[in-house]
Amino acid sequence: MKKFTLELFTTIIGIGSASGLFFQNNSLYLIGDNSGFLYEYNITDASLNKYPLLQNPSENIPKKDKPDFESITHFQDTLYIFGSGSTVKRNAMIEFDLKTRKKSTTNNLVDLYAVMQSFGNIKSEDFNLEGAIYDGENWYFFNRGNISTNKNVIYTMHAKKLNEEFSLISNDYKLPKIKGIRSSFTDAILVGDKIYFLATAENTSSTYDDGEILGSSIGRIDIETMKIDFTQKISPTNKFEGLTLFSKTENQIQFLLCEDKDTDALESTIYKLSMDLK
Repeated sequence: MKKFTLELFTTIIGIGSASGLFFQNNSLYLIGDNSGFLYEYNITDASLNKYPLLQNPSENIPKKDKPDFESITHFQDTLYIFGSGSTVKRNAMIEFDLKTRKKSTTNNLVDLYAVMQSFGNIKSEDFNLEGAIYDGENWYFFNRGNISTNKNVIYTMHAKKLNEEFSLISNDYKLPKIKGIRSSFTDAILVGDKIYFLATAENTSSTYDDGEILGSSIGRIDIETMKIDFTQKISPTNKFEGLTLFSKTENQIQFLLCEDKDTDALESTIYKLSMDLK
């Protein structure tokens, strides 16, 4: 068991249903699964800016219409933001330029997502990408399994661009149970040669409908073997959906986490998780 502390970091007014975040240079970049904006929160002066990701963007988009941005990853000066693929309206990938603070590209990944479903033997109703990593050579996508199928899958795609020829590998995972319910991937990041991931247990058999929240865990996967090093339950009540590196020393690693409360309130709570490495 890893020694850890989980504490409140800040509360941000103006963002609802935070589903992913990225920390760099005192700024937190956040996405929401029912919002058409990317948010930038400065932790020094508590200022909040928002940048449109869609035409005619809005906040609290109705569930049937929302883009369901669930994953955000970073390489060099670009943020990559992904829809979950769980419905036909959730297949967008946005590239956002951190230098200009503007959206640079929008891609429709419907064909790629179809290939991933077929390759991973996942039905369309069980497909729900909740995490993404890009290291400049490889993409890692994390499918969140539901109660009925438990298809927790990591896709490893070797390609510099998603519209280029690629090779694809998939690995299935059986994550720990919380209160008798199998947990499932909700986000992941790469730190050195390790993948750190979040997993949440939710009492629902659907990738579309929310259920009772049973708790969240953090875990680590070795990038070479793709085997799980450890998992650690960190909360019995929170539904953590976003993970970003805050700081790292030889003995300790700290993350910032965001929580999806599945409400329409434009308020997001950010937590800090500190964990011993030795």
